[in-house]
Amino acid sequence: MWSYERRLQYPVNIKDTDAKAAQIIISQYGGPDGELGASMRYLSQRFTIPYNEVAGLLTDIGTEELGHFEIIGAIVHQLTRDLSMEEIEKSGFAPYYVDHTLALWPQAAGGVPHNACQYQSKGDPITDLMEDMAAEQKARTTYDNILRMVKDPDVCDVIKFLRAREIVHFQRFGEALRIVQDKLNEKNFYAFNPAFDTCTTKTDNR
Repeated sequence: MWSYERRLQYPVNIKDTDAKAAQIIISQYGGPDGELGASMRYLSQRFTIPYNEVAGLLTDIGTEELGHFEIIGAIVHQLTRDLSMEEIEKSGFAPYYVDHTLALWPQAAGGVPHNACQYQSKGDPITDLMEDMAAEQKARTTYDNILRMVKDPDVCDVIKFLRAREIVHFQRFGEALRIVQDKLNEKNFYAFNPAFDTCTTKTDNR
């Protein structure tokens, strides 16, 4: 059970609308490396993790990613609220406007809808944690790309915060991977899946 606190994890106070920037940043709302996918990935993987400290970490980070999803939504909303039809047409925002007006809808910057096939919940701690580390780096790269294109300091300040959290998450997932590795038979590192296989010893050297 979650308790919701009615405030953003990091404040979003954008003064100027910018539909072009919104079209870029929305990728972190519902794109392939965005915050929605991250939260769903981690909150799904946690159920089959056999070690409480690692399952707890996935729950913590998955919950924080939901907060980041909310932050990105606030950014896109503030960048597009009160747009005139002239601004919508000139900025290239018209195709999105036709389908969603100025509501938030999870999609990538290229317009591709959010797709759960873009992330995995495999039921193997090493497999899942390696994906999680890669996911954090891909999100960090996306934020780097956004910062190269968006210059509004009100926007960049929030994006820099989110980028920094991706780095922290990457480090924490690395620590979780080490916990899992330390609990496995070092001579049979990938020989069994501790989330599924009950056998704890192997006679071969696979």
